[in-house]
Amino acid sequence: MNRNQVRPQRRHATPGRIERVRRQAVPKPRVIIALLLLLGLVSVMLLDGYLRAEVGNDQRVRSDASASKVPDSVLDGGPFLSFEGGTARTRSVPDKTIVLTFDDGPDPEWTQKVLDILDDNDVPGTFFLVGSMISRYPDVVRRMVDDGNEVGIHTFTHVDLSYQSATRVTREIAQTQLALAGAAGITTTLFRAPYSSTNDAIDNYSWPVYKKLGAMGYTSVFIDTDSEDWQQPGASKIIKWATPKSGKGASVLFHDAGGNRAQTLEALPKYIKKMKAKGYTFTTVSGAQQQAQGQQAQSRQAQGQQAQAPQGTPGAAGSTRQSNPEQAAHRTADTATLWEGRALLGAVAVAEWTVPGLAAVLTVVGVAVLGRFAMMLVLARRHYRRRNRRRFSWGPAVTEPVSVIVPAYNEKECIANTLNSLADSTHPIEIVVVDDGSTDGTAEIAESLGLPNVRVIRQANAGKPAALNNGVRHARYDIVVMMDGDTVFEPDTVQRLVQPFGDPEVGAVAGNAKVGNRTTMIGAWQHIEYVMGFNLDRRMYDLLRCMPTIPGAIGAFRREAVLGVGGMSEDTLAEDTDITIALHRAGWRVVYAEHARAWTEAPASLGQLWRQRYRWSYGTMQALWKHRRSVIDRGPSGRFGRVGMPLVVLFQIVTPVFAPLIDVFTVYAMIFVDFKASLLAWLAVLLVQLVCAAYAFRLDRERYRYLLMLPLQQIAYRQLMYLVLIHSCVTAATGGRLRWQKLKRTGEVGTPAPGTGVR
Repeated sequence: MNRNQVRPQRRHATPGRIERVRRQAVPKPRVIIALLLLLGLVSVMLLDGYLRAEVGNDQRVRSDASASKVPDSVLDGGPFLSFEGGTARTRSVPDKTIVLTFDDGPDPEWTQKVLDILDDNDVPGTFFLVGSMISRYPDVVRRMVDDGNEVGIHTFTHVDLSYQSATRVTREIAQTQLALAGAAGITTTLFRAPYSSTNDAIDNYSWPVYKKLGAMGYTSVFIDTDSEDWQQPGASKIIKWATPKSGKGASVLFHDAGGNRAQTLEALPKYIKKMKAKGYTFTTVSGAQQQAQGQQAQSRQAQGQQAQAPQGTPGAAGSTRQSNPEQAAHRTADTATLWEGRALLGAVAVAEWTVPGLAAVLTVVGVAVLGRFAMMLVLARRHYRRRNRRRFSWGPAVTEPVSVIVPAYNEKECIANTLNSLADSTHPIEIVVVDDGSTDGTAEIAESLGLPNVRVIRQANAGKPAALNNGVRHARYDIVVMMDGDTVFEPDTVQRLVQPFGDPEVGAVAGNAKVGNRTTMIGAWQHIEYVMGFNLDRRMYDLLRCMPTIPGAIGAFRREAVLGVGGMSEDTLAEDTDITIALHRAGWRVVYAEHARAWTEAPASLGQLWRQRYRWSYGTMQALWKHRRSVIDRGPSGRFGRVGMPLVVLFQIVTPVFAPLIDVFTVYAMIFVDFKASLLAWLAVLLVQLVCAAYAFRLDRERYRYLLMLPLQQIAYRQLMYLVLIHSCVTAATGGRLRWQKLKRTGEVGTPAPGTGVR
């Protein structure tokens, strides 16, 4: 370093600087709220998917496996398997006794009808319940227990536990116990594995599961008689197959869920009456076990041995319900388990209402979006054909000079290009540059160009609306054109922009804003958005006479109209939308001049884009809220309030807010439901958007090559815009305030060639 050079001083971490860094590092509350909402939605969707066996679903079912490690006493034993004292023991149902067992419930329709049949015939049943179904229909379980029936666990998601890890097995049992506790205030010691049947179906893979559960105090319940009602063979065959032979006792399997159980309902009362007529009694698993234990005790006493009581209780401890021996497997849930279960049921209830509700809303949103696309195509075509007819005319040609107002704040990179483009105008104009307290020499650059008919007005920094109002006050002509300081016009832009004022009803004209810096990916994405979204929309709104926004980059106004509504308002951050709606309410017509093109410099980074669109979205909401009374007004104001405002709210706020949910649901469906079908649906929607975009590009005579970016735009850029809008909604809901934000400019958008523009 040269000795004469001054060494730069190191910046110290002053308290003010530390505070600024802290504010930047700590997320704002509205950001946290948005993230929490997203996390909550994903959690609810995953919970709902878990309940419907979409998330974590495992449909594998093991068969034909070896049983070499399973004791023969278990394979050939009775249907009740327990591990008293660590030793596997089985018990059979006593003779002339039937245990009615039902799998896969509860079901809000079929289980209720089965319970009615059991009540009518005064017999109990043992229901092996799926935890996810308990969570969804707790009232059915509550009635089941109150009616004196016994319940057991059938896992939470109905998976083959022989394929699952020890952790998954424990979770399946624990979650079902929680659901049962929340629904009926109890837990149970009974278990039946999904896809199980008789004891001889136990194999080397499922045997460790039964031993694990036995060590936890569970009794695994099998069957020795299967009605095979799931095959729906007819009531007579169901009764025949469910009938035990030679007066023996039986653990009989029926189903109260999992499909159409009409034949089961037809067969069940006939079966009960038939077996009662044969002298059979009906009981629960606990009732049958107690009978078997009593018989064993009598036998041991006769042999001089002491009877052993069963041992072990499941993890959810509690006291045995002694009031009904047929419900001896039930345990009163402790306080912690009870409240955890209720919390689970509450979460499930939220998911049960939220996800289908959102699905219904998204269906409406999807239909609305497709309807909007169709309406845009039809009206845009009609607009194009009407405005491009050879004989079309707004009225007498507008040839008198107009005032062009250029508000500028620190636009040193762009102001020269902007003013040079205006100097080439084919229409007589005066240029009023309003320097809004620039600190980079913008005013000096404007003056140094030496262009004719250019006036530079300096003011203290007061914001864009104040600068525009200042320019309107200093304008010499009846028509004023407003543009941004980073925008360039084609030579015939002003001439084409002001021709609609040949119609005395027209109070303002929106021009066709184009993205000049479209060579980057972000620029190309915005180019597609400008052509497809903004300009195609304006054609539709023009025909409907409810144009919501005149772009700040290019717009023309009758001076008397602007002054008549009080000028550019500082009430909102979207002064262009605010003034447009105000003009509608004042009775002026606002139209779109598609051939009046302006080339603007779009944000070049994601951060700048976020800040710009954040301000636009929030400002639009402010403007709509400010003019909300137009909905009940009469005349032109009421027309905008009842036509334009609902369209803007629906398609610029509501639909985009819910649109990310469509993507979330699509990703969810691709991962957990049906990848191929979901992908095809997404591609179909993309194709519709591609058709609309291609037509918009055709109307604007743009090159189609940029549409190659459309798929990536839908995946990345669109999500960013949705997040911006959601952020704006959260800001509005929390009462946040925004300030004007100055975007960094590069000045890369130059004056286009006459009549060609930038391609």
